[in-house]
Amino acid sequence: MTVLKALALNGLLGLASALHPAHQRPLLHDDSQTQTQTQTQTQQQEITTEKPQISSEALQDTIRSDNLLARAKELYEIAKLSEDEFNHPTRVIGSAGHAGTLAYIYSALEKLGDYYTLSTQPFPAVSGQVFESRLVLGNSVPGSASPMSLTPPTKNKEPVHGDLVLVANDGCNADDYPASVAGNIAFILRGACAFGSKSELAGKAGAVAAIVYNYEKGGVAGTLGTPSPDHIATFGLSGKDAAPVLESFKDGRKVDGIAYIDAEVNIITTNNILAQTTEGDPDNCVMLGGHSDSVPEGPGINDDGTGSLTLLEIATQLTNFSVSNCVRFAWWAGEEEGLLGSDYYVDVLPAEENRKIRLFMDYDMLASPNFAYQVYDARNDVNPVGSQELRDLYVDWYTAHGLNYTFVPFDGRSDYDGFIRNGIPGGGIATGAEGVKTKDEAKMFGGKEGDWYDPCYHQLCDDVGNLNMTAWEVNTKLVAHSVATFAKTFEGFPKRTDGYAVEAKVEKKGYAKGVKYHGSKLFI
Repeated sequence: MTVLKALALNGLLGLASALHPAHQRPLLHDDSQTQTQTQTQTQQQEITTEKPQISSEALQDTIRSDNLLARAKELYEIAKLSEDEFNHPTRVIGSAGHAGTLAYIYSALEKLGDYYTLSTQPFPAVSGQVFESRLVLGNSVPGSASPMSLTPPTKNKEPVHGDLVLVANDGCNADDYPASVAGNIAFILRGACAFGSKSELAGKAGAVAAIVYNYEKGGVAGTLGTPSPDHIATFGLSGKDAAPVLESFKDGRKVDGIAYIDAEVNIITTNNILAQTTEGDPDNCVMLGGHSDSVPEGPGINDDGTGSLTLLEIATQLTNFSVSNCVRFAWWAGEEEGLLGSDYYVDVLPAEENRKIRLFMDYDMLASPNFAYQVYDARNDVNPVGSQELRDLYVDWYTAHGLNYTFVPFDGRSDYDGFIRNGIPGGGIATGAEGVKTKDEAKMFGGKEGDWYDPCYHQLCDDVGNLNMTAWEVNTKLVAHSVATFAKTFEGFPKRTDGYAVEAKVEKKGYAKGVKYHGSKLFI
């Protein structure tokens, strides 16, 4: 732990230097071999160092649950580096725990020698925290009231008062906001446009706070997304708690409110980490990623320590093999703030580099304690062609091993989103977050019906004890299979096409129309 602490705290400036774009270089090590070796000696050395061609079964055979668990224990110790600032372990971006995570991943990859070209990608990230909040509507305190992620505070971080003013339609246009909203609290229906746009329009109209209420009974766990100077303190509210307010409006009665949020939104710099095999066709890359950060509330050992460590373990074991196609690993930062790292990576990727990525595989939460083996339902009719072939690879593997699986929506909740929107086929597997296990799933996978797949999702208890090691080992073997399959050949896999990227950006295909999440939080 002493070394990790030094890397994360005392060595942070050195790490930042190492994570500069100028350090996008192969990890080549100088040696002092003389040039007097004979041809015979050179040939003998080549024979000695020759590696076997990658095979799925051979790579899967290297996966051991005890290695994964050992890494998880190290990651939890790293999360504890944040205790001085947060009073509990966390690996949220900007924390010592996240700096330590980046140092740990980078150092482990660096030790693998020149098998990989190791690089990092600094980018500006938005970090927000809500320290305290309260919403009073009339004489009641609605239990579903939840501050939006990346909300600014109320004025002077003090309570603000005003009448609730109903905004017309979905609040997506400036003329939906009546003049009476100035100095009062805007009451806005969820739907049609982003929460950030609603908050911005309410702020421009002079509202002191905004409430976005749901058209369904449930609550709204949303994000305002990219900060705007016109954003105002914004809450989400369930349809159930909104109903009495709407009834009052219908009867012509006023409802007053008190809103209070103490929060901050900061722009920081953080880093993605990338490792690409030096061997293999660089024009045909299989890419996979997981996110290196956690939420502020906990250490994130399942979310997404399991994905990050699975990638690190496979990257380590892959060095024992030779590959035909390049393999590119990515550890994204800022996923929990809204897929910031993966979005940035794809947004700045030149078109010719985009086309070299044959597919992207996302691995986020692989060891949920009340797990289901979940496959993203990525289909070619609404996603870049090749997404369904990847989906079927997972299905075939589970089937071949006598394991049940279930399809889950491909709805923008993880780092595949930016790739799909930019025309790159994608997919992945997971074991579930705050979703509730059904009766049928309990029969298929065991576990407890009616409980979350991960009862510690985004909480302090997402620690080493929150892992189902059977699920983690099984899924890591499947990740190894996915890597080995495409590292060996893309035979039979669809070639990249350019048309989808343009279509996706103007939302002509089904994926973009159906996505209401950007990361773990709703944005529409």
